[in-house]
Amino acid sequence: MALKATIHKAELQVADLDRAHFGEYALTIARHPSETDERMMIRVLAFALCASPTLAFGRGLSTDDEADLQDIDATGSIQRWIDVGLPDEKSIRRACARSRHVLVIAYGGRDADNWWRQTAGKVAGQKNLRVLAIGPGECLALTGMARRNMRLQCTIQDGVIWLGSEDRHVEMMPRVLFGAEE
Repeated sequence: MALKATIHKAELQVADLDRAHFGEYALTIARHPSETDERMMIRVLAFALCASPTLAFGRGLSTDDEADLQDIDATGSIQRWIDVGLPDEKSIRRACARSRHVLVIAYGGRDADNWWRQTAGKVAGQKNLRVLAIGPGECLALTGMARRNMRLQCTIQDGVIWLGSEDRHVEMMPRVLFGAEE
């Protein structure tokens, strides 16, 4: 018998001063049985960083050829492809060919650093790629916010992210490993 996804709900308020984007989002997050709280919360963070009315969670872990999050325009074109974790360079190149913008949010401390050392040269020619890294301490703080029902507030200014829940707050400044501001 296959295990089913665990459903998490989040009310997310975003104040992104860098993009002049403000919004409230009611998110339904299907957490795959093999997904950790850490990865799920990085997906929520990715949503906050790129929030838009058309941004949606993809099937992610359960489907190899689909983004963790994607933003599709009215014509069906993928405007933004977002992967969380350490995708292989073939997957990154395929995403870059299919989407206008690609964002990879890497996490995992030394594993992420090693992954980037091995991958950087192979994807250096991708003009529509941006790669960010979240530090282990920031990931741990995010993981502590994971609940089945969450109320989160996110403020983004000058590349600094403040994410808070009723009882916890974290300040993050992701390292830019590749790509310029969009």
